[in-house]
Amino acid sequence: MEGIQHNRLKKRKLKKTFNILLVFFMILSSFLILYQFMKSPSPSQKVQGDPLEKNIENNLSQKENKIEKKVQSKQNQKVVYLTFDDGPSIWTKGFLDVLKEYGIKGTFFMQGAHLEHAAYQADVKRATEEGNYVGAHSMTHDNTKLYKNKQFVPEMKETLQLIHDITGTSPQLVRPPYGSIPGLKDNAILQQLIEEEIKVWDWTIESLDWKYQNDPKRIMKNIEDGTKNNIEVVLLHEKEATLKLLPEIITFFKNEGYSFGVYSDDAHFPCNFLSNNQL
Repeated sequence: MEGIQHNRLKKRKLKKTFNILLVFFMILSSFLILYQFMKSPSPSQKVQGDPLEKNIENNLSQKENKIEKKVQSKQNQKVVYLTFDDGPSIWTKGFLDVLKEYGIKGTFFMQGAHLEHAAYQADVKRATEEGNYVGAHSMTHDNTKLYKNKQFVPEMKETLQLIHDITGTSPQLVRPPYGSIPGLKDNAILQQLIEEEIKVWDWTIESLDWKYQNDPKRIMKNIEDGTKNNIEVVLLHEKEATLKLLPEIITFFKNEGYSFGVYSDDAHFPCNFLSNNQL
């Protein structure tokens, strides 16, 4: 009798233990299901893995790569700006004829004292009508007046106004006689330029055509030796010797793979000895 009761107690304990384990496993299973649910991606996450989304991402990436390549390609282009100082003159028409013959444009920096001559004004107007740029090179070209007496900005403004009166254009680019150093290191002049939003161009290649007018080979050598960069700004002058040499200068740069640029106020980039990005 005692053995039967013992067995019954044992069975009850086993059943109770089984029920406890069953409840434990059910709770554990519920936690596992909840965990898996929380780990599963949200609808937005699932969309990111969608093939359509991947195609969109790939297309955007390809477009970005193309844009980057275009920018790099533009930076690697070789462009030369032919610039002519000290006009207008009796030679201006000849320079314009050569530029037109070769289908290129030039950037001219003209003096106010010359612009006042009525005989030259038709050529100045023609220059802008044919797509060339005419900027200012001061009224007097006088070192003392411009820099020591601080008349640089007033003279440039007067010259720019003359150009506007003749051509109808409103240029903002000037070239300092003798270059921006040391004259434009003067803080007063520099501040005036910035306030008036006048831009300044020096040059990257000095041809010295004014000095070697009787030695065209020397002028060409100066240009050839000075050609080192993808962007070059060549300083030339309205001289007879330079006019005669211009076709050779153009041919040289064409053979070197350069295209010919003309200055634009809307596409200004700094080119000054001061390395000042505000000019």
